[in-house]
Amino acid sequence: MRRWSTAAASTTRLSRSSDLTSVTRRCIRQKYSVLAARPAPVAEQTTSIPPSDATSTVPPLRPDPYTLLTPQLNQLRDRLLNLLGSAHPTLTDIAKYYFLHPSKQLRPLLVLLFSHATNGLGRDWELKKWAAECEGARGRAEELDQPLSRPDVLNDWNPNMPDHTSSFDSVFSLIPPRPPLEPPVPPPHPSNIHSAPSLASPSFLLPTQLRLAQIVEMIHVASLLHDDVIDSSDLRRGVPSAPAAFGNKLTILGGDFLLGRASAALSRLGESEVTELIASVIANLVEGEILQLSKVGQVQSEKMVDARVGGGKESWNVYLRKTYLKTASLMAKGARASVVLGGSKEGEVWKEVAYAYGRNLGIAFQLVDDILDYEAGEATLGKPGGADLRLGLATGPALYAWEEHPEMGPLIMRKFEKDGDVELARDLVRRSSGVERTRDLARAHADKAKETIQLLPDSDAKIALEVLTERVVKRTW
Repeated sequence: MRRWSTAAASTTRLSRSSDLTSVTRRCIRQKYSVLAARPAPVAEQTTSIPPSDATSTVPPLRPDPYTLLTPQLNQLRDRLLNLLGSAHPTLTDIAKYYFLHPSKQLRPLLVLLFSHATNGLGRDWELKKWAAECEGARGRAEELDQPLSRPDVLNDWNPNMPDHTSSFDSVFSLIPPRPPLEPPVPPPHPSNIHSAPSLASPSFLLPTQLRLAQIVEMIHVASLLHDDVIDSSDLRRGVPSAPAAFGNKLTILGGDFLLGRASAALSRLGESEVTELIASVIANLVEGEILQLSKVGQVQSEKMVDARVGGGKESWNVYLRKTYLKTASLMAKGARASVVLGGSKEGEVWKEVAYAYGRNLGIAFQLVDDILDYEAGEATLGKPGGADLRLGLATGPALYAWEEHPEMGPLIMRKFEKDGDVELARDLVRRSSGVERTRDLARAHADKAKETIQLLPDSDAKIALEVLTERVVKRTW
């Protein structure tokens, strides 16, 4: 049963915003968008111990992170596909290719969970809430699709949004500028800055936060398209990879197209810090790929082989830095950006919590992913076991195995290029404690992520974030 009826939710929102209507102009429709107004399905997800069973030792069920946000995640995927239309049908097919296959959607999940866990806490929450309901403030869901420039200037044809885009016109006449519309006046800043912030009730998502979740998933998928070209991957999630289906050139262009669409959507969120955060993620992804391809790791390996201190500090620094740049950066900065969109300002701890959690969880996630390359292989990852070794990558299990088996050093130094190197490296890892120690390291990062969110008020979203730290370490996907 829903915690609030639709009528009760509307009455609550209207009563809380009645003091704002007198100071706004052109704010004709005082309502949230359909996305913002819909309370999160919280009550259904938590099962408490019945009173008659008070002596039972069975703990209450905790909310499942994905079940808690299933409606929003499904809606996110449907609306995201509308952003990816192109005048070129093949480009549309490439851009949508990986979205049409099941995925974990971990990055948008983090954005939405942190939005639920922090909305209402930030100093500017009331302003963000006002922008989500006031026509002309550019925070409503339908306004996020509207371009900032005229469609005939953008010439970015999207057949899914014909009202907001325009195809190319060979003859273009000068159009005199029109006077700008007068923007609505935001409400005055609350005079009583709350010293004990509380979560928004009922909990809901801002349209900008839902759009951010789509943006981070677009950037992630763009990176997958580019990675599969670089790695010459034939499979992705058990199906032919984009390069196998469309070829390398079109796959690269498809990834670039996704980044372009994501950047345009990012600009319409109206928050400079968010733009900076997500733009830096794109740079981080490139830096991480270059670091992985470069000889930095090999140079460090040579130094350590000479010093007979295999698996030393420098190689771990390179490995973990690459892990952050390629995996954790998007999770950490995406989570932080969601809290910024919810009104958190400089000097408030909420966005720092989000970043620390995302960074630690992202590193734990990748460490376990590197373990699965040795443990699970094709059945789980859709790629043969030892795929990282075949790419010349020395991940956590191999670096730990090096400390116990010095003969691993030369293999790492030459990036497992000789016949039999991959098989020997896998055998050395099996005969070492590399997998167990890598999992311990992942658990340490996950535990630190769990520790950081204890600063957040209690909520189902906070519990779901805790559950996520445990599942990342135990996962088999």
